[in-house]
Amino acid sequence: MIEVRNLWHVYEGKKEALKGVSLTFGNEIIALVGPNGSGKTTLAKHLNGLLKPTKGEVIVDGMDTRKHSVAELARIVGYVFQNPEHMFFEENVFKEVAFGPRNLGLSEREVEERVEWALRQVNLEAYEDRSPYSLSGGEKQRLAIACILAMKPKYIILDEPTTGLDEKNTERVKEVIRKLYKEGHGILLITHEMDLVLELAERVVLLYQGKKAFDGDVEEFFGLDLREHGLDLPRLLTISKEAGLGFVRSVEEFVNALGMRI
Repeated sequence: MIEVRNLWHVYEGKKEALKGVSLTFGNEIIALVGPNGSGKTTLAKHLNGLLKPTKGEVIVDGMDTRKHSVAELARIVGYVFQNPEHMFFEENVFKEVAFGPRNLGLSEREVEERVEWALRQVNLEAYEDRSPYSLSGGEKQRLAIACILAMKPKYIILDEPTTGLDEKNTERVKEVIRKLYKEGHGILLITHEMDLVLELAERVVLLYQGKKAFDGDVEEFFGLDLREHGLDLPRLLTISKEAGLGFVRSVEEFVNALGMRI
């Protein structure tokens, strides 16, 4: 369990990025949403110790993040950054994924097993000798996830995991997220993509001007006036509401609801 208790964060220059945020996070898929500048990334970086609280505390499986290093916390909380290329520096995919496990001091055999396992999880097992920079946008995103998976973290933070991806690669990333959740990982999605929230999330946390404005289930979230917080309804929900069909989470649900009306 990750516990955020009355978290405040003030950057140099006295900008208050977070103002008394509290929440818990376990084995679930949470969407962390809000307009630009609302504090989403600042909050996420506290969960693995990249940032330390100005006031309040963050407890990760009983560990106070102020008392533990990022390296220690990375074994529990993995962070996939918005731009996956910022995570790459090795000459091929195998070495990229192996970097984290090697730093854990694992045997070369266990490193190889972890690399092979992680690449299978994201369907990149045939790419071991490729340069990370030669991959497509979607492949780079999945490689970044594999790099984190090889560390075997309990929780995974995905920062804008589908931004800039075409429909095909977006679906592949969604498949990976569903698979990770089924295997017991807690997933935190930082996203502006309301379609992703609608389709995948079990719970939504909305930040606005550094404060927690909402924390609840998906249907309740989409019942809010999202325009007040600089957000829009997913296209599917807009069409469903206009058709008088209410809340649906997928095209399949929409078609079924429509069929019951005919």
